[in-house]
Amino acid sequence: MKEDDENRDRNKGQQSKKKQKPKQGGMAMRGVSRPMAENQIRQHHQKQQDKQQDDQHSKSEEHQQHGGGHQMMSHDQRMQMLHMHHMQTLWVYWMLVMLGFWMVLSPLTFSYAQSMAEPSGGREIWLSLSQRAAIMTWSDIISGLLLIFFGWRSLTPNRPVSMWICCFVGVWLSIAPLVFWAPNAAAYINDTLVGVLVIGLTILIPGMPNMITYMKMGSEVPPGWSYNPSSWPQRWIMIVAGFIGWMVSRYLGAYQLGYIDQIWDPFFGEGSRLVLDSNMSHSLPVSDGGMGALAYTFEFLMGWMGAPTRWRTMPWMVTFFGILVIPLGLVHIFLVISQPVVVGYWCTFCLLAAAVMLPMIPLEIDEVVAMGQHMVQAKKRGDSFWKVFWKGGKPIEHNMDERSPKIMELPQHPWKVFKASIWGMSFPWTLVVSTVLGIWLMCAPAVFGVGIEASAADVNHLGGSLIVVVSVICMGEVVRIGRYINVLLGLAVAVLPWLVQDSNLALNISGAVAGLAVAALSIPRGPVKESYGLWNKYVR
Repeated sequence: MKEDDENRDRNKGQQSKKKQKPKQGGMAMRGVSRPMAENQIRQHHQKQQDKQQDDQHSKSEEHQQHGGGHQMMSHDQRMQMLHMHHMQTLWVYWMLVMLGFWMVLSPLTFSYAQSMAEPSGGREIWLSLSQRAAIMTWSDIISGLLLIFFGWRSLTPNRPVSMWICCFVGVWLSIAPLVFWAPNAAAYINDTLVGVLVIGLTILIPGMPNMITYMKMGSEVPPGWSYNPSSWPQRWIMIVAGFIGWMVSRYLGAYQLGYIDQIWDPFFGEGSRLVLDSNMSHSLPVSDGGMGALAYTFEFLMGWMGAPTRWRTMPWMVTFFGILVIPLGLVHIFLVISQPVVVGYWCTFCLLAAAVMLPMIPLEIDEVVAMGQHMVQAKKRGDSFWKVFWKGGKPIEHNMDERSPKIMELPQHPWKVFKASIWGMSFPWTLVVSTVLGIWLMCAPAVFGVGIEASAADVNHLGGSLIVVVSVICMGEVVRIGRYINVLLGLAVAVLPWLVQDSNLALNISGAVAGLAVAALSIPRGPVKESYGLWNKYVR
């Protein structure tokens, strides 16, 4: 009986091992993302730190902070982690090869020389129809061959150059339909969607190529900050806004590229068509709607890039994302609000695209400030500026982000996650009222029956739009000081309509009251709810 019991226990143990083995070779091997790899490294560091704390109690706290974070894994250990991660994401590189074959065959499958479209509004472009079809065909074939070759090379670990080349092929596929005015909708949609897939497969799903070999673990919250501006709750709202802007701009671009014959506008009738076919729009060598779609594509994708510590580990990416959102976003907004002045008409979907972009600016500025603070501190410590910029820097301190909710809580606790997504923004009643007054100034000429061609209407349209832009951006606490710009804008709106010849008394009085109110409301700072480390002295 005793031997039977022992045999039974031994058989149960063997069966248990057999059940456990597929876990490692099955689901675990189907693929992981870079955040999972980062978590593995973080767990490794935590074990090493616990071991160091047991064995080296005599070391000072300063040495632990500066010696433990990024030097605890040897080169061999990092390479072993890299090979394991590559094996678990092998499907990604096969997908690149498959997409390469797809692109080589696409011109034959979709026949770019059939159903070719002419740009809207009689726009003249630098290529004939036959040239557009031929160049797009060769562009897709060459791009596909590059994906096949470098995707095949990427099947071998530790080939980051091949991965980056595939990524830039994806970027080119997103740009080519605009540069060459893709001759039909099939060519446009095929290139742009495959371009997004390639970018996602090269630097989003597996993460930055070879980042495991130099990634430095450490602080999640910037020193002195009360929240993490790179957390997923802070980024999901940017991703959603970027996706909405992408869809709106693609619709505008589809009309300008000639794939649809009409543009729908629920408020301004023919205004949208006249704006999109105006001399202002035709002055650009490419479709401005398509360019907007391209910009939103990159913003949407870059919202996914990096871990919640990217303000420290990926300064270059935060910089490029900031450039895309802030200065280029401001240019986009200014072009839209200048439409009634330059063209004489409004465009509903153009305004919608600008309205999507506007809140993205204050939502992104805090991450750029955190990255800049880290760069300054690293430089003062004597670290190489360019090495920190491209590969990240050592943490100034070690902490964990214990405040931000998990993004997976969004379906169960949407309000909690939403509140976390707008940390860094507050809404003083003074700025809210200024925003409302700015909208009123934009609408006032129509209310008082003043034609859009009148100079007084131009002052109200442009001044009101700029007041709205400044008010919303300055709801971001790190740039609250910028509200003083509204003092100048308010005074300008109050005074300038009286100096033009085609003014209207009711419109002038309205502008004077609203402008002076905006100027007065821009003096109080309003409440500041968060802390920003070294930047606190600039929050005035």
